Formats: sequence, C-alpha cells, structure tokens
Amino acid sequence: MSEKKLHEDQKYIDGLLKNNSFIIQAIYDKFVPKVINYIKQNSGDGDKAQDVIQDTLITIYNQASENKLQLTCPFDAYFFILCKRKWLNELKKNSNKEVTINEEVLSKDDEAQELAFETAVFGEKQVLFTEMFQKLGTACKDLLTATFKIKSMEEVAKSLGVTYAYARKKKSLCIGKLTELVQKSPKFNQLNN
Repeated sequence: MSEKKLHEDQKYIDGLLKNNSFIIQAIYDKFVPKVINYIKQNSGDGDKAQDVIQDTLITIYNQASENKLQLTCPFDAYFFILCKRKWLNELKKNSNKEVTINEEVLSKDDEAQELAFETAVFGEKQVLFTEMFQKLGTACKDLLTATFKIKSMEEVAKSLGVTYAYARKKKSLCIGKLTELVQKSPKFNQLNN
C-alpha cells in the first residue's frame, strides 16, 4: 500500500498551527465566502456561518496539533465539507429531525471526504470528552487540569498541596471516573460505530 502524497495546501494547516495571520487571512479570503453563501442558502445567516467557520477552524487546529494532520487533498474541499457537516448537524440538532446529506456516499478515493470525516469524528470526541470532564467533581477537574499543564506528578502534588502518593492515586481514580462517564455516554457508542 503506497503512502498518500502530502497536498501543497498543507500550508494552510501549517499556517493555522503557527497562527500565521497571512495564511489565516488567505483562508478567510479564499474559502470562507463559499461557506457563508452555502449556509445562507440553507436556512442560516452570516452570524451562524461565522460560528460554523470558527468551530471548524478550531477543530482543524486541534486535530493538526494533536494528531499531526496531513492534508492529502485540496484545503478548499476539506474545509467546505467540514463546514457543511457542522452546519447540517446544527440544523439537525435544532430541528430534532434527520438531516441527510445526499453526497455522503463515501468513496474510498475521495480523500477530502475521508479527511473531513476523520476530523469531524475527532471534533465530536473532543466535545464528548469536554462534556464528561465537566461532570467530574472539582477536585478531579483541578487535579487533571494540573496534570495536563504540568508534566511532573511531584510538581502537580506540590501545586495542589497534597502528597505525591495521594496525587497519583487520585489521578488514577479520576481518569477511571472520566473513562466510565465517556463510555456510558450514548454519544460514545455512536462515535465508535
């Protein structure tokens, strides 16, 4: 199996990661008008379109920074598909009706569709994690937040004013509770099917 070739539009992903204002402006100039037009033609307005665009850019940024996103298709197609899916999901959420996307027949050759699907699933997993994280008690949230920011458990324990042994044990219990909350969520099964 041959490795997929990196697309020249990877520069947009790299620019987002580096917070390059020139690249971000280029994204807004080249790709955003098409999304705004699509959303306005499909029960939305400019403000809703901007919300979808921001959410999509954040999702792409997070996927790129955490999973080293490698773009193998044009950014335009990838970005538009992601925005379109987010908008259709928003319509579905607000109307409590099924929204079908006619073009959703996923061809293995359609790399933009594949990448968009992977990024959308990644974004939904992040949302689920955040929702379940918020259900944890304050002590667990503080401990886990500290471990995300500080690499050394000794420093985490010191910053929270607890012993190293307590911090390690509590971290294990908190991660267990978070895992349990995530796995018991109905969204978890939807994302894994």
